[in-house]
Amino acid sequence: MSSTTTASHKARTSSRAGADGADDGTFGGWLRRLESPVTSYYVLLSATVVLVTMGLIMVTSASSVLSLVQSNNRTPYLYSQKQLGFAVLGAIAMAFAAHVPVRRWKALSLFVLVGATFLELLVFTPLGVRVNGNRNWLAFGPVTLQPSEFIKLGLVLVGATVLSARRRQLTRLRNVIVPFLFPVTAVPAALVLGGGDLGTTLIIGAVVAGLLFAAGVPVKWFAWAGAIFTVLAITMVATSHNRLGRFDVWLGKDTNPYGAARQPIHGRYALADGGWWGVGLGASREKWSWLPEAHNDFIFAIVGEELGLPGTLVLLGLFCVLALVCYRIVSRTDDQFVRIATAGVMAWIVFQAFVNIGQVIGLLPVIGVPLPLVSYGGSSLTTTMLALGMLLSFARAEPGCAEVLSAKPSVVRRSLAVLASRRKQR
Repeated sequence: MSSTTTASHKARTSSRAGADGADDGTFGGWLRRLESPVTSYYVLLSATVVLVTMGLIMVTSASSVLSLVQSNNRTPYLYSQKQLGFAVLGAIAMAFAAHVPVRRWKALSLFVLVGATFLELLVFTPLGVRVNGNRNWLAFGPVTLQPSEFIKLGLVLVGATVLSARRRQLTRLRNVIVPFLFPVTAVPAALVLGGGDLGTTLIIGAVVAGLLFAAGVPVKWFAWAGAIFTVLAITMVATSHNRLGRFDVWLGKDTNPYGAARQPIHGRYALADGGWWGVGLGASREKWSWLPEAHNDFIFAIVGEELGLPGTLVLLGLFCVLALVCYRIVSRTDDQFVRIATAGVMAWIVFQAFVNIGQVIGLLPVIGVPLPLVSYGGSSLTTTMLALGMLLSFARAEPGCAEVLSAKPSVVRRSLAVLASRRKQR
């Protein structure tokens, strides 16, 4: 018997054993099913699909009034149609990424970061567009692109490559600073900050921290890095009238409902109106031109208004599931590159979700970052789905996962087999 046949036989046996253990209905049976090598793959895929689907539904609802106002043919689906197109593009990218071997990701790492940095440089040319005070967009005719989203993925890949190769030398500070912190991180981060996008810079800082922590950098250095980063953030706030105004709103110094405080005030109004069970899907009142960016940065407020506490808890639970499955991938791999890259993506998505939800509920000042996989925005959605597709490829690399996936017959093949047997019976 060939090795391939033996592996397939073992995979089928393992799959049947896991299914038999789970079918007994006991708690131990469910625990044995969770130990399956395909658990990470299917849980990650399922959580992503549910979040994207929920995002499409909520973008359709939250943007309907704005679409009616801005569209020429008076359609309520202007933004939802665009978001659906982005989701399809992201699904294609995720499916492609899920089948890229780990070694290919290492080879592509520098190319992705250099390409993203080049695009970020173009922001300062006539192709650059200023949105909400930040010059962080590129316009190619009707298509707009946010290069800083691709910088996050590039930093994850290059950081994992560099740190995994130098893991035995990371106890010395100079080996961490050169070349990872400077120039690999400093140059693209400085370009993003130069465009005035402090929110994305904070997310980049969280990604870098996640990479360094997973690589085993001594914890004492994080205190110094945190202090430096805090001073930099305070300087950026103090030197910008727009950011200082948002900070005053957060501290309660500015409560003008027709000024800078309008968005956070109406965001909390939406959550309050939703109460325990919500006003019903599509029945939001705040989306009627009361809450700015209802389909984007403040979509969590619309979720709370229309779906109530259960809707917000489901959303929070899905992000917790993503975090747990990322931790599972990290804990079940011996590849240092996979471990560090997965931690970087986990820090990216979880921290960005925390910042977005924190600004809606008033825990943090309004920073202006979207809710991953849920908020409207093509660059954010496609790059996040691409990063999660990379994690799917890491999950496939778990021992036994690829064999089990290949051993399981597809739905189409099962359906064809059923039809063939029925024809024979006739």
